[in-house]
Amino acid sequence: MAERGKSDGGLPLFAAGGNAANISPFDHRVSFDHEVPKEEFMKIEGSHQFNAPRERIWEILQDPQVMAQCMPGCESMEEIGPDQYEATVKVGIAAVKGSYKAKVAIKDKQAPSHYVLSGQGSGGPGFMQGDLVIDLEENGDSGTTLRYSTDAKIGGLIAGVGQRMLGGVGKMMVDQFFKKMEGFV
Repeated sequence: MAERGKSDGGLPLFAAGGNAANISPFDHRVSFDHEVPKEEFMKIEGSHQFNAPRERIWEILQDPQVMAQCMPGCESMEEIGPDQYEATVKVGIAAVKGSYKAKVAIKDKQAPSHYVLSGQGSGGPGFMQGDLVIDLEENGDSGTTLRYSTDAKIGGLIAGVGQRMLGGVGKMMVDQFFKKMEGFV
């Protein structure tokens, strides 16, 4: 049995991460005042139709200034190397809001039909990392179908809002991105 104010290891509770108010004289467990941040995995897939040739859509997707203007919450984006960028993005999901510093790299480029955006970001509300696969298919004489699929890992406070909420907000942000992108077509 632990002494009041001590963990089983004989350490004072504050050194073991606990709080003396959470331990009774008969309790031998250390209680923590916080939960360990959790991780959620999110998959979003979909497609969007553009009334423009595939080459034009490809050009727009390669322009970091256009991408920054289309990305919801993007405050800044700068090139740090060939096909590598740093961005500051402000995102809010439910009551969890904050800024993220993100790094994004374009990989597996197969012009004008395929590439992968690989990114990771962290900030006060937690972290996000994942890959976004983008495929462009010609659709008739002047149309393009953009198909996308992402697998993302989200952790920290933002993961606490739950899979269903994260998926819905993620899909909404993707839709906002494509609607803004249509203005550049």
